[in-house]
Amino acid sequence: MKFLLSALTEILRAGALLVAAGCALLALAAQGGRVSNRLDALTHLTPLFLAGAVAAAVVWLLAGRRGMVTPVLAGLGVASALMLMWPELSARRVFASPETTTLKLVQFNTWVHNSSPEKAAAWILEQDPDIIVLEEATRDPGVVQLLRERYPHRSTCDEPLDCSTLVLAKRKPVAEGGLSGPQRANLMGAWATYSSSAGDFTVVGVHYTWPWPAGPQQMQTERLAKVLNRFPKERLIVAGDFNSTPWSFSLRRQDAMFGIERRTRALFSWPAAPVSRLNIALPFPVLAIDQIYAGEAWRTVSIKRGPKLGSDHYPLVIELAPAGAR
Repeated sequence: MKFLLSALTEILRAGALLVAAGCALLALAAQGGRVSNRLDALTHLTPLFLAGAVAAAVVWLLAGRRGMVTPVLAGLGVASALMLMWPELSARRVFASPETTTLKLVQFNTWVHNSSPEKAAAWILEQDPDIIVLEEATRDPGVVQLLRERYPHRSTCDEPLDCSTLVLAKRKPVAEGGLSGPQRANLMGAWATYSSSAGDFTVVGVHYTWPWPAGPQQMQTERLAKVLNRFPKERLIVAGDFNSTPWSFSLRRQDAMFGIERRTRALFSWPAAPVSRLNIALPFPVLAIDQIYAGEAWRTVSIKRGPKLGSDHYPLVIELAPAGAR
């Protein structure tokens, strides 16, 4: 029995050493995202590197604290991961007091394999938002159909092109358009401009590709930034599944290119559904890849993550108030 316990302890020590070394190496390599899009692809997994390094240090403590290589590597992994995440975690958040006049928006990737479209639609209707931005929606028309009565106005990509990104609203837009096609930005997205007592405002919904392989996602950012320059930035709202985390250098560059404030700060939204072929369900999301931006004419009243609704993403809900309101 003593031999088995000793062998198990050695296995744990070796495992902790390997995990600490791997997390430190990957977190350090991710720092190269400043100059390389390929290395920047690693930054999206930074929370996993941080968790792995911390877990390795804990195992080292429980296994007798023998040797110093494991804690040094774990500390290096933690430090490097925090260097990437700290600008986001420490970002200043300013919330306005609840207003009588607010704009409520739900952003949600409903997922092509959504297992509970009725539940998703019921939750959205319960939130009663003014605007809804959906991704992967037309491939599963159940959610859209269930919302159609209250949200009859739908803006999507240029017809007749198939597009799964929609902007739904109770009110009719004064102008709308898509972002696909050779004369547009060739993006899975759409925009709509609405009138209000505080002035017209534009909502842009978009769905980016994954950051792997490196390159295409950065090109989408450049294209979308050019599109956004067509609209008055002060009252612009941009929402969608960007498949990009805030500790990546790509998203930091995107924030600067857009020229409007990102209101989602370290708001984790994926995964909500089981991942991998082993059907492993995580108890909480580990990637913050859904983002919402708003111009300076909007103040954030609240922003939160919604529940699991049959999608692999959690929905986001934001309430905005005109900056001129009391």
